[in-house]
Amino acid sequence: MTRKEEIVLATLDLAAEHGLRSVSLAQIAERVGMRKPSLYNHFSSKDEIVQEAYRHLREQARARSAMPDIDFDLLFADRSLEEILLALFEQYLSLVMDRDLLRLFKVLYSERPTNAAAARIVLDETDHMVRQVGALFHALADRGRLRCDDLDLAALSYAMTIHGLVDRALDELCVRGPEATETPPALVDAKAYIRWFARQMEASHA
Repeated sequence: MTRKEEIVLATLDLAAEHGLRSVSLAQIAERVGMRKPSLYNHFSSKDEIVQEAYRHLREQARARSAMPDIDFDLLFADRSLEEILLALFEQYLSLVMDRDLLRLFKVLYSERPTNAAAARIVLDETDHMVRQVGALFHALADRGRLRCDDLDLAALSYAMTIHGLVDRALDELCVRGPEATETPPALVDAKAYIRWFARQMEASHA
C-alpha cells in the first residue's frame, strides 16, 4: 500500500467515525503516523484527499466487481432488451455495494447538504451514470434494439429512477442493520421497473 493510499483509507476511517466535517488534517496525519506538514507532500487539502478517496475506491470496487468496459456487440448478442438492462443493473449493484465504496458514499450522502466537496462527488457519480446510460441507449437505438422519440430524456429518466431506487435500498439496508439477509424491497422494485421499462421500449417497435 502506498503512502497516499494509507492517507485515503485513514481519512475514510476517521470520517466514518466522526463525520467528514469534524476530521482535521492533523488527525489524519496522526492516524498514519506522520507530521501534519508532511501530509502536504501528498495532498494540498482535505477536499483533495476526499476526491482521491472517491477515485481510488471506485477503481478498486470496479476491479473487485470484475466490471469490464462495455463491448456493446457482445453485450447485445442473443439478449432481449430486458436481459441487457438487468445484466447491467447487476453489474452496477456489484460496484455501488462494494464495502469500502459504500462506506465513503454513506459519509458523502450525510454531508452533501452542507459540504460542497461531498456534493460535487455525488453530482459527478450521478452525472457519470446518466452519461453511461445515454451511451447505452444510443448504442441500442443504432442497432435497432430500442426506439423512442427522445433518447437523451429516456436515458435521464431511466438513470435517475434507478439511482433513486438504489439510494432507497441503501437506506433500507441501513435501517435493517448488518445482520439483515433479505433483499431490500427497493431492489425488487428496481428490477420490476426495468422489466416494465423494457416492455415499453420494445412495444415502440410495433
